Amino acid sequence: MKCPFCSHLEDRVVDSRESREGDVIRRRRECLACGRRFTSYERMEDIPYMVIKKDGSREPFDRQKMIAGMLRACEKRPVSVSALEAVANRVEGVLQERSEKEISAAEIGGLVMDDLKRLDKVAYVRFASVYRHFRDVGEFMTELRGLLDAADS
Repeated sequence: MKCPFCSHLEDRVVDSRESREGDVIRRRRECLACGRRFTSYERMEDIPYMVIKKDGSREPFDRQKMIAGMLRACEKRPVSVSALEAVANRVEGVLQERSEKEISAAEIGGLVMDDLKRLDKVAYVRFASVYRHFRDVGEFMTELRGLLDAADS
């Protein structure tokens, strides 16, 4: 930290306090060259994750939008909200582990579909039918047959 008075680069921290909200740390510092005190504020850098849509546009990742889509797919199904929160947590965990701050909507949809397939097959089919945009009934039937064959084995 550079001293605002003499521009010396070395100091010592005299006191540290977290803000009431917990989003800022206030540090009282003393310059090792001139001995004057100054205050610094540290804040977590919040870089939003961006979702690359099918049309190439980008928008910030919205957890609530993802959960809303899963809730629609799970309507009148025996899937708890806590199970959907767990799916959302897992998807966010994948985002945080990535070095890139951008992810395609298709990748997010794939992660959600993998979890929904394990949770509830009907919810999975509902979500997939909206997300994958099946071109015709044949594609939809192929997906259903794959589910039925997996259930039989």
